[in-house]
Amino acid sequence: MIPVLVREAGSLVDASSTFQKTLPVTSDALLERLRAAGVNFEYFEHIPLRTVEDAKTVQGSVMPSGTGRLNIKNFYLRDGKKRNHLVVLEQDRVVDLKALGDSMGVARLSFGSADRLMEHLGIRPGAVSPLAMVTGSKTGVSLYMDRALEATDWVHVHPLVNDRTVAIRPADLLAVLAGWGVDVTWLEL
Repeated sequence: MIPVLVREAGSLVDASSTFQKTLPVTSDALLERLRAAGVNFEYFEHIPLRTVEDAKTVQGSVMPSGTGRLNIKNFYLRDGKKRNHLVVLEQDRVVDLKALGDSMGVARLSFGSADRLMEHLGIRPGAVSPLAMVTGSKTGVSLYMDRALEATDWVHVHPLVNDRTVAIRPADLLAVLAGWGVDVTWLEL
């Protein structure tokens, strides 16, 4: 796997915890906020994971997998009216952007740029996660989540960097999001 590096202020950086201090909210600060709020989670460190295929290389070895555990994929999207959306789906769900847009009630979905991702969610490509709504809640990003998340015991999410994963119970994730003022729109796919 080759890490994708982004040029920022003359330097090349990636989405790993090595560069977390350049984010609006660090992964360490987010994890401390979760602990302070009494959120129970499991914590895993691993190689940087940018794609579902990368993630599958550590599922079952570094991170537990199987019944009751849901791995996700996340999309930062913009619609034809330039509104920003974070979409969280079960990792193996096949996605057609037109059909997804129809389900969301929006038209002309496209992937947002790395610059917009940083501006609106405070993260880099490869670290997209519902926990990025810690920033997205302040920048008007809409959150859409796969209804499958409600029916599992644990959801695996990146804590703003892609070389760490936390397993969090769906009810706790929803409580954290609600505490940030985030409304979730559920997708039935």
